[in-house]
Amino acid sequence: MDVDALIDDPGTGIIVCCGSGGVGKTTTSAALALRAAERGRRVVVLTIDPARRLAQSMGIEELDNTPRPVVGVEGTGSLDAMMLDMKRTFDEVVLSQASPEKAKQILANPFYIALSSSFAGTQEYMAMEKLGQIHRDAQAQGTYDLIVVDTPPSRSALDFLDAPERLSSFLDGRFVRLLLTPAKGPAKLMTAGFSLITNALTRILGAQFLKDLQTFVTALDTVFGGFRQRAQQTYSLLKADGTAFLVVAAPEADALREAEYFVERLSEDDMPLAGLVVNRASPEPAGELSADEAMTAAERLRRTASASPTASLTAGLLRLHADRVRMVQRERTLRDRFATAHPQVPTVVVPALAGDVHDLGGLRTVGGLLGGTADGSTSPA
Repeated sequence: MDVDALIDDPGTGIIVCCGSGGVGKTTTSAALALRAAERGRRVVVLTIDPARRLAQSMGIEELDNTPRPVVGVEGTGSLDAMMLDMKRTFDEVVLSQASPEKAKQILANPFYIALSSSFAGTQEYMAMEKLGQIHRDAQAQGTYDLIVVDTPPSRSALDFLDAPERLSSFLDGRFVRLLLTPAKGPAKLMTAGFSLITNALTRILGAQFLKDLQTFVTALDTVFGGFRQRAQQTYSLLKADGTAFLVVAAPEADALREAEYFVERLSEDDMPLAGLVVNRASPEPAGELSADEAMTAAERLRRTASASPTASLTAGLLRLHADRVRMVQRERTLRDRFATAHPQVPTVVVPALAGDVHDLGGLRTVGGLLGGTADGSTSPA
């Protein structure tokens, strides 16, 4: 996969990095964003992963819902970074869609507080909302020409693809329609059957509880009605030609199985898949000694270890070399197996670094490896 061609293409407006947890997805997203910026793009990177490594590696004290400029970017481009604040994004939507009095009522509602803070699926939906906001602002103001999105770990990383449908199902559900009946129709629609149900709910849940729930659902239907439309617009944006999905995986059986799930799901939804990044691959050991030859030599030296102190150390190094060769071979077999199953998916392999990435220099090195320049430079070697 030609990563530099992808980020250099002015037609590429959004890159979404997805994959299971612990495979270096956040680092990959940041490295891609930095490399694109240093090659002339105006980039913003949005992370949804709660890890703070992105902020630390970019020299920012703390990321939040506001894009913050990254200092130290070389070249003619620019780079901003931000982290999704789920509740703040939800609050911003309320404040933009409701009158001040109505917004105050909604923000204080206990059901809203619970939903905006921890309700299952809210994070993925707010990720779509924030991505849509950034794209609309970028289009209107010309602030960015590339958005890099880091997604949550595990298979939930693709839950944002289902967010519009889940929201529609919730708003169209029978229980929600039942609670909306008093707000949507005249008093005569309050039939004896409905009164019976509400009386039963009041006895079970309490009058205040039911009132809060009805207030919240009414607000959700009236104020948040635009959610559905905007989510569908963002969903269409993700399927557009200017978007590219990158699946990030480690060279391990479980991680590559997860990668296969992502590839198949993206293909089913006709999402534009750019390729697979195999991260933290074991580097090729020096020399041409095979694992069997190294073990044979180690065994021969072991027999003479008592006569030569150096022989014991050399035998240990040979066994270590054999282990490394076998690990490289095992990883190559796993990658070949993936390629056989998905021959249409281009791949780039990024070797593991000696230490953790904790600054722009480390991100620059990873970006260089993604782009095929081992020295981390922004131009091909």
